[in-house]
Amino acid sequence: MRTEKPDRGTFLNRLRRDRRGNTLALMAAMLVPMAGLAGSAVDTARLYVVKVRLQQACDAAVLAGRKAMITSPTNSYDSGAKAQAVSFFNNNFISGWMSTRSVSFAATQTADNQLAGTAQATVPMALMGMFGVRPSMLTVNCTARYDTADTDVMFVLDTTGSMACGPSDPDSCGQSTVSYTRPDGTTGYYVQEKSNSRISALRSAVLSFYDTVASTMDSSSHIRYGFVPYTSTVNAGYAVTALSPSYMVSNWTYDTRTPAGDVNNGSATTTTQNSITEADCNARAGRTPATGYNTDGSATVVTTNWTSTTTTPKHGTPTTTTTCTITSQPKKPSWAYGYKSLDVSQLITGATITDPTKITGAKVKWQGCLEERDTNAVSTFDANNPTPDIDPDLAPTNDSTRWRPMWPDVIYARKSVSTQTGNGPPLGDTAASGSTSTGYYAYADPNLTYLKSGYMVCGKPVQRLATMTRAQVSSYVNAPDFVPWGGTYHDTGMIWGLRMISPTGLFKDDTAAWPNRGAPNRYIVFMTDGHMATNSSIYGMWGWESYDKRTTGGTLDGDTVHNARFQAVCQAAKNRNITVFVVSLASTLDSSLTSCASPGQAYYASDAASLTTAFQTIARQVAMLRLSQ
Repeated sequence: MRTEKPDRGTFLNRLRRDRRGNTLALMAAMLVPMAGLAGSAVDTARLYVVKVRLQQACDAAVLAGRKAMITSPTNSYDSGAKAQAVSFFNNNFISGWMSTRSVSFAATQTADNQLAGTAQATVPMALMGMFGVRPSMLTVNCTARYDTADTDVMFVLDTTGSMACGPSDPDSCGQSTVSYTRPDGTTGYYVQEKSNSRISALRSAVLSFYDTVASTMDSSSHIRYGFVPYTSTVNAGYAVTALSPSYMVSNWTYDTRTPAGDVNNGSATTTTQNSITEADCNARAGRTPATGYNTDGSATVVTTNWTSTTTTPKHGTPTTTTTCTITSQPKKPSWAYGYKSLDVSQLITGATITDPTKITGAKVKWQGCLEERDTNAVSTFDANNPTPDIDPDLAPTNDSTRWRPMWPDVIYARKSVSTQTGNGPPLGDTAASGSTSTGYYAYADPNLTYLKSGYMVCGKPVQRLATMTRAQVSSYVNAPDFVPWGGTYHDTGMIWGLRMISPTGLFKDDTAAWPNRGAPNRYIVFMTDGHMATNSSIYGMWGWESYDKRTTGGTLDGDTVHNARFQAVCQAAKNRNITVFVVSLASTLDSSLTSCASPGQAYYASDAASLTTAFQTIARQVAMLRLSQ
């Protein structure tokens, strides 16, 4: 028997061809690199999640810290602001989450009032640690700032007589009327302020508003301020003529008076002169002054009567006697009262002119207040189809749409409205004579009673939108003519406040976007201390309402029709994307004020401190907090 050896070639060939079990071998060989790849993916995802959460916590912290800086006494990143920032960071990123450790947050105040923060966290490797990969330190940066977008703020401020009282006083608090010298040298009047007056609180609140915004804005932002002090009138005339003198009428009809000849002013005196020629006698007749009147409102008319008597005695030569009887009669002017058109072309230029209703040659100067354009005597108005008097954008094209200068110096209105017919007392009514009359209201009556009672008011001129320093704002609200005087007409202030900030109006260049910038945010801050309180005896923006009847027609309630105008103008402002803030001091917020404001933007202040707080709250809304990184 023969023994055969194994066929090695055959065995190796079989083994080469046999693939059973190869997959397991390959899997064993790839297990280590695959574990590394999976661990890397898992840990990278963990790092991403942790970094996102760390960034969110950092952002929240600097936002909270920067906001807390606003209420800081020094507007700095003090201990209170720091505590707020750290609290927000800790609430948004809890140490130990995702096994993190060495978590930290720190922030610093930058030179331009930003708050720059840095957050760090150490993240251990969940899988890659097995391969010797060390924990990763994550660092994120965050910055927050109060960014004041380009902004226009128009303050519409109540400067009526009640603003002289304290916040807890009634609107009439017994303060006396005092005079002051206006910037143009003329005399004005106002209600003497109490030491804790509402208008004093207003001055402080406006400056606090300015400071709050200034402390938050960055150097790249722009802000403009404007002011409209209002009572029963608004002093906007010189702002209008600065745009175009053609926006004013050249002639306007006033309820006034004109000289209508002489009337006797006391008893006549008679003297005689004998032995005088007829020519000499007649030469003594005349009028002094020849035309017009003396400065005391008087004149003297001298008449003469010359007689010649010849006596013939029975015996002797006839004699002739001449006598000149001289009668001196004091005179004063008679006046015709009623409507008359007067030339105002020189008045509206600011020139000093002669008062045509006085006999003393008195000089007058226009203060700048306006009578409004045409309107309708109704109690409903459409903000989208306004009458000329409440239209913020209408450019004047004729006398119906032009403004008229208020000229209280020439106003003489009948006291008894019941005696008027038609549109007023007819020109030629000479029932009242003399330089003044108890039958007529007059701006320049001897005691200035009507003027001193606040029925004819022309306050501080408006300030058009402009970049203003704090010193300029302070100078405006602390000026000698920023004083409490007159009655409360909310519509007068709102009409002119909107006109001067409307992006599509006559003053649109004032509120235009800065070069290469977007349109500014626009705000009206409307402040008052009371409800609408109209009076038909006031000579104001719609003339002398009880006579001219431009708004009431003699039948409608004055508060109702003026509130209707007020609401229409408020709505027109909101239609133009202007945010309206309303603040009421001392008086409660009525529905008229609340509905005027943009949603949620009506504020009530009971005293000076809460007024300042309200203005600061509004200022913080004007300044918008945002992340810059």
